[in-house]
Amino acid sequence: MSNRKTAGGSTQGETTGSEETQAPPFNGEASAHETDQTSDAEQASGVDLDTGTAGEESSRSDAGAAFADRIAELEAENSELKDQYLRKQAEFENFRKRLNRDKEDGIAFANKQLLLDLVTIIDDFERAILSAEESRDFDSFYHGVALIEKQFIGMLERKWGLKRLDSVGEPFDPQKHEALTTEEVADHEESTVLEDYQKGYLLHDKVLRSAKVKVSVPATR
Repeated sequence: MSNRKTAGGSTQGETTGSEETQAPPFNGEASAHETDQTSDAEQASGVDLDTGTAGEESSRSDAGAAFADRIAELEAENSELKDQYLRKQAEFENFRKRLNRDKEDGIAFANKQLLLDLVTIIDDFERAILSAEESRDFDSFYHGVALIEKQFIGMLERKWGLKRLDSVGEPFDPQKHEALTTEEVADHEESTVLEDYQKGYLLHDKVLRSAKVKVSVPATR
């Protein structure tokens, strides 16, 4: 920097090159104000952080309580369903046992009514025998037994569908008859039942027992 005199005689410095930058004057009041603002901001920020943390903890606590309540509800529901299942299982087991018992009773007593009908016939035979012992009348005894047989056969056919086959004179039918013997008959063009050795029976129109018979055959020429 060079000095030159002015008209008043004072010296004025002339700047050469780059000018020097002067620092702004220190203001203590402004600095203190900025410090207070920073402190207030930090305090406000701290309050917000504390409030947010408390809110998160409260939310987690509420969620945990709701979750625990839901678990308790599901456990109670599961316990109730298990109890219902055990009751149903016990009821089914009792039903199965009762069904098996009824089935066994049905098989054991299926012929109950038939046996009641048979004992009635036995009573008739006992009365016939007692009467024959007292009277010693063979003809009466014979007619009594024949009557009992007729009643017996009628009862079986009427109530139980059992029908006795009368095969004599009928054409031989291998589905109903079993030929034990044969006899040549000149005037028979087809096999015919000549004699019943043992009666056959139909049960509801199906062969229960074939009749054992003597059968005629056409004579050889």
